Amino acid sequence: MATLHGEIWLSEGEANRFALDQISLLQAIDNTGSISAAAKESGISYKTAWDRLERLNNLSREPLVSRSAGGSKGGGTQLTEYGKNIVKGFKQLEEQHRLFLENLNTQLSSLDDISGFMKHSLLQASARNQFLGEVTCVERGAVNTEVIIQISDTVNVVAMITEHSCQALEIELGTAVIALIKASSVTVSTDTALIVSARNKLVGDIARIEKGSVNSELIIDLGDSKTISALVTNSSVEQLALAESTPVCAFWKASSVILLRA
Repeated sequence: MATLHGEIWLSEGEANRFALDQISLLQAIDNTGSISAAAKESGISYKTAWDRLERLNNLSREPLVSRSAGGSKGGGTQLTEYGKNIVKGFKQLEEQHRLFLENLNTQLSSLDDISGFMKHSLLQASARNQFLGEVTCVERGAVNTEVIIQISDTVNVVAMITEHSCQALEIELGTAVIALIKASSVTVSTDTALIVSARNKLVGDIARIEKGSVNSELIIDLGDSKTISALVTNSSVEQLALAESTPVCAFWKASSVILLRA
């Protein structure tokens, strides 16, 4: 017989924000003061910890962690006050959620039909870059509409969608949306003053390079605790002499951005 399991999400309306398994990483950071130690405590790899942390920051309206470098203890990572409040709130929900599932499991004799339905109904986006933001400008056209999304105090993303989609999503000023951008759609140049026709151009420093057999994933720090991932060939990494801390500009077409209502 199937057993009911579940996750807690903090939501506004129907918009998901943070999952409990991601919050556990924040708790581990608060306990250890180190991302590497937090990864070990959480039973995940260092790369997975960074992936989760970057996703959390990209979908958060405020930074969740702060980093310090140097000093007698060599620096470290701490939760911001906002991050601590998020963890505290989820811990209070966790106990109530556990009691709820216990009660529900005693009342349901079979969950096979439910679990089969959920398996085929859940939708997950494959886009590596996912940003929560607020619509600050809508330039309507007869066929296409340009939408500007503010994802932080200093970072905007521009999307070009059909006017039909704009109306269907009921997008207007102040609408909360999630912008999806495939890593393969992001082009990288070491010329930060490069002039391009792409509507989106953001400058940042390479935070990490995850090298594969053919391609490498670049994690670019955009500031304001936001990062973007770009997929480039290993030969491009060598030709451009890319390394951690290298200043680069990342650019992509507005038509490469997919919008979801948050």
